[in-house]
Amino acid sequence: MSFSSTSPWATGKACRSGPFPRRSFEIGAIVVGFIYWWPLAAAYVAWKVAGYPALGELRGWKNRAEAWQAGAGRSRFAAAFDAANGGGNTGNRAFDEYRRSELDRLDAQRKALQEESRAFAEFVEELKRAKDREQFDAFMAKRRSADARRNV
Repeated sequence: MSFSSTSPWATGKACRSGPFPRRSFEIGAIVVGFIYWWPLAAAYVAWKVAGYPALGELRGWKNRAEAWQAGAGRSRFAAAFDAANGGGNTGNRAFDEYRRSELDRLDAQRKALQEESRAFAEFVEELKRAKDREQFDAFMAKRRSADARRNV
């Protein structure tokens, strides 16, 4: 029985996802990198997770990211969502008028609730003042009666 090994050890070539030596060196280098200078190790791990992209591929990612930030990469759903939430025009006048009237109604309700909240806070503050005044008056009356008894 003959053994024809296809292992990288037999051919003298180590594969990228190769067995022990490369992996252990890579993991050791990452650990040492995190110990001595963590930004470099973090960049290496990110590069490794990205699949070892070449510099040209990174430039392509940068261009795609810039285009996406500029709005060219947005989906139709994202554009519609932004239009609905940002008050933009959806292209349907009836819906835009309905949305505008509902938003106005909700804004009026919000203002009414804020006014009621403010009025209630004033009411509670007035109750606290009245209670404080009552307690203070009771204290002063008690003190006056004690002073009157001492002066007699």
